Amino acid sequence: MSSTVWFVTLAALVVVLTIDLALALKDRNKETSMRTATLWTVFYIVLAIAFGISLGYWHDAQSRSEFFAGWLTEYSLSFDNLFIFILILARLKVPKEKAQLVLLFGIVIALILRGIFIAAGAAIIERWSWVFFIFGGFLLYTAIQLFRESSEEEWEEGKLIAYLRSKGASTFTLALIALATTDLLFALDSIPAIFGLTRDPYIVVTANLFALMGLRQLYFLIGGLMNKLIYLTEGLSLILAFIGFKLVFEACEAQGWHEIFGVEIPHIPLAFSLGFIVVTLAVTATVSLLKTRNTHHHHPHTH
Repeated sequence: MSSTVWFVTLAALVVVLTIDLALALKDRNKETSMRTATLWTVFYIVLAIAFGISLGYWHDAQSRSEFFAGWLTEYSLSFDNLFIFILILARLKVPKEKAQLVLLFGIVIALILRGIFIAAGAAIIERWSWVFFIFGGFLLYTAIQLFRESSEEEWEEGKLIAYLRSKGASTFTLALIALATTDLLFALDSIPAIFGLTRDPYIVVTANLFALMGLRQLYFLIGGLMNKLIYLTEGLSLILAFIGFKLVFEACEAQGWHEIFGVEIPHIPLAFSLGFIVVTLAVTATVSLLKTRNTHHHHPHTH
């Protein structure tokens, strides 16, 4: 990938993000309407899809699939990240007008952290191929944790937040620190997940940026979606587990092991990965909607 392409891409994305953040600052005391939020979210999704399709023309067909697999995975992780943001802001009782600003910072921190981790991840991968065992293991561990926690939709404040609160820190500060720690955990997940799908640093960076771009607007849509997409966490844990296994298999191949206990290690082609991610997300959404549609009539959901 030429440095010109890098420069143009990053410049364009920085411009879009700057406009978005400027708008957020301007409207920070207004509540974002559902219509505005929907339009922006659709705009970012269309932008990502257009970018992904165009990749196939000026880069190569493989990169197109890698981008979509990466972007969908990162987007669903961002979604989950937002769920926790919502729980944190609700639990800390952050006022609605302040939420905009906290969110902004939360998203900027997420971008910075992912940038650092991508750079570090790329450097580590080039040096030590066995790091994929750690990446894979970490994703499998996360998947199990996600699956176990999906039944409890409560965010508990940690010792750090409780300590700062006792020292009289403002709600705003507490919310920021809580979001930053959440960002850190999600960046730790999202980077191994994307390196499990592509080794192309350009795709890693763009998939991550596109996945974080519409987050602020998505936040206002997601409140309604949150009650409907009840199985998203399970779907996400399946995707992370899948990528975790894929990474472990690839690490074995890199070590020159082609079978374990006489069982041949499968090679998972990209098309299969992309298919698995798309199908998992589609099934998750469908099952969630069917379930919420049936239970919806009996009892109004409480917040």
